Amino acid sequence: MTPPRMLTHTASHPPRIWPVALVAVLLVVAVHAQNRPPEPKGPGGRGGGGEKGGKQYAAPAGDGQSPGKSQVSITVEGGFRVIRANGLPDHAPGQFPNRGNPNVVAAQSYNYRVALAPKENATFTKLVMHPFGIALNGVVFDPGAAEWWQMDPRSGWTLDPISGSQKLGVDRHNAHVQPTGAYHYHGMPTGLVEKLTGGKEKVVHVGWAADGFPIYGPWDYADAKSTNSAVRRMKSGYKLREGTRASGPGGKFDGSYVEDFEFVKGAGDLDEANGRFGVTPEFPQGTYHYVLTDDFPFIPRQFKGAPDSSFFRRGPGPVRFGAGDVGFKGGPGAKGPPGRGRPF
Repeated sequence: MTPPRMLTHTASHPPRIWPVALVAVLLVVAVHAQNRPPEPKGPGGRGGGGEKGGKQYAAPAGDGQSPGKSQVSITVEGGFRVIRANGLPDHAPGQFPNRGNPNVVAAQSYNYRVALAPKENATFTKLVMHPFGIALNGVVFDPGAAEWWQMDPRSGWTLDPISGSQKLGVDRHNAHVQPTGAYHYHGMPTGLVEKLTGGKEKVVHVGWAADGFPIYGPWDYADAKSTNSAVRRMKSGYKLREGTRASGPGGKFDGSYVEDFEFVKGAGDLDEANGRFGVTPEFPQGTYHYVLTDDFPFIPRQFKGAPDSSFFRRGPGPVRFGAGDVGFKGGPGAKGPPGRGRPF
């Protein structure tokens, strides 16, 4: 899109005085439109990429190159597990930029912490627009996308980057890149899982959630009380709603929007936060843990514990969006650029 032209005038045509508020709105719309990736072309419901595992991707087929080596350290400091990373994957990312995602992968400076002894809360805490957690390779799990019906975060309809129809340049690892260069997972981190499992079906620890509980996936024990039980792929309890949307975009509930799904107790293996209490190889006595799934929500959208403020993004004022309908304010006393953990 061509940037808006500067208003010029001559002596015979006096300048028009534009209201400040209107100018601000026009500039915001223009910037958003310029940053919105062009619509991909080619075969496939999710753009011109190839297919793998029954899914179609907007990123071109094949792997790209990482600008550097993955660097991550996890240390125990006081009552916290501190995770510092450059955010680069330990597997080849997809080809970026691409027609659905114009951004270039770049090293970050993550500095997160999670509680060593997390506590389960009586109610779930819904994820706001910040990372859910971080993988063992230093790439963040960030399931949400800043894409809404009619580009309106107050519409109550949030496009999902995996199940949705929006072509956001996601690669075969269910990841793409933010304007800051941050590579991040929106779904199952295929390359990471392949490295950790060696291609076998086994229960593997893949990362830490912002509240301190571990993240596994996609397999878990059939019997949550026994590490000797069979290993099977977990299913979430979320299902597509029946019928059509009564407001917003209208049309049939088809998974394009986060709000197209509802949790049905007993329909899957996991709770509303895509987690459960059970034994794992690292926690033979049992712990609450999250499980990444092939079906929605892919990466959890709720917490069983309290997320640490180091994961909060810094944003202006409260913004309401999606089913969570929550305030996006960042943590108390938060400092630093968006997407980075605060120093401590």
